[in-house]
Amino acid sequence: MNKKLISLAVATAITAPAAALADATFYGKAHMSIDWFQIEDQTEDLYEGWALSRGKIGKGNSRASRLGVKGSEDLGAGLKAIYQVEFGIPLAGERDYNIINGDQGGLKMRNTYVGLKGGFGTILAGRYDSPLKQSTVRLELFNDTMADYAGAVGFDDNRFDSTVAYLSPSYGGFQLAAAIVPGSSSSFGDYINRESESLIAGHSIAAAYQNGPWHAGVAYEALDESLSSDKAMVNLANEAFEAGLIDADDLADVNALHGNTDDSTKWRAGVGVSDWNNLYLSTLYEHQKNANFYKDTEADIWQAQAGYSFGNNMVKAMYGKRSMDSDSEADTQTWAFGLDHAFSKRTKAYALYTNVDAEGTDEGDWKGFSLGMIHNF
Repeated sequence: MNKKLISLAVATAITAPAAALADATFYGKAHMSIDWFQIEDQTEDLYEGWALSRGKIGKGNSRASRLGVKGSEDLGAGLKAIYQVEFGIPLAGERDYNIINGDQGGLKMRNTYVGLKGGFGTILAGRYDSPLKQSTVRLELFNDTMADYAGAVGFDDNRFDSTVAYLSPSYGGFQLAAAIVPGSSSSFGDYINRESESLIAGHSIAAAYQNGPWHAGVAYEALDESLSSDKAMVNLANEAFEAGLIDADDLADVNALHGNTDDSTKWRAGVGVSDWNNLYLSTLYEHQKNANFYKDTEADIWQAQAGYSFGNNMVKAMYGKRSMDSDSEADTQTWAFGLDHAFSKRTKAYALYTNVDAEGTDEGDWKGFSLGMIHNF
């Protein structure tokens, strides 16, 4: 066959799939860190040593390495079909203690959905970050690290596995978001709860403002107690009792251990400025009522962060405090500082130190040092 014809055939075979996927974008993030932790227990050190990307026992949040594909199709009349499929992929052992098995089961689904987008905004269904989580994520200087404000300070962020969400268009910098969470006979643990059957077992609403370097957000989230793993255990025990599998004493024991639940609610507010005369400043506050579904347990959490950039570098620091209205958990205060160095717009390295102090007790104390690198593609 003529070499020119062969070349044309090969070029056609290569470019045809690319044309078919013209509106699809493949992306990802590789985040690796070398960490040292000292974690205290009630009577002794629970762990002191080194790990990659926090390991199984380390503190803070997952490094959130990921692979994804997202895209859209123009449906005409200003309407688009949108989709995203995103996988969390640990680059080192984060989810089990076997050091040579490839972290089996380590693959984790992240934001994955299908939806419609138009002049009215965006409607999507699938797995998605709650509006409360999204309302302040822009204010976090230590995101997905040892000093992440969820893992180190105690702010409660959720990504719901089953949700229907709406995001409004931006109105002069203002944007609204709302989501509902069907019960799906589910709980926050691994327990089935056949009484978690409502279309709106949870809901989350948020309003955010973005204008130049300024960002502000306020949000509210409520979760029905049927989503509590403790409530699920009580309901399973009731089913077992009715089936004659356990006696009244066993049922009473389960209720005594797991029956103190109620609907869990929280609200959050935050405000900050990014890259304003090289300054990054933010403050956040969250109030949790019936925290973790435990009745009459309340928490007040706040944090302040500051950063200053010079050249390709940024120095940053944060201080946070969680105050608990509960005898079972101690108040904690957290501080951290770090240095980022940007090699490019997509690649940076960092070093940071974190300290968490559980006031009045050693249980819950921990500290650590982290040296990491992040590449976005």
